Amino acid sequence: MDLRITSCNNFYKLKGILNKNNIAVFQSEFQEAFEKFKTLTISVEGLDSVDRYGVNALTDLHTQSIKNNIELSIVGLGCKELYDHFKAYEAA
Repeated sequence: MDLRITSCNNFYKLKGILNKNNIAVFQSEFQEAFEKFKTLTISVEGLDSVDRYGVNALTDLHTQSIKNNIELSIVGLGCKELYDHFKAYEAA
């Protein structure tokens, strides 16, 4: 399954696989969202898999939100790779 991004106002749902092949679409979608909204919520509940490029893209999104003073919330259990990355980052 490829990546599907659905939105309702400033709430975005990710479903499928976030990987190297669809990072450009992901980044483009949220670049536009950052121009429209000052508060964003992203649900990763529907993600089946995220490779290292996808994890880096989400990390970059978080960093960009801080720089642009945008409130970004990432909600949902999502997949293990994403959880492990942020848990390791928190421990460091």
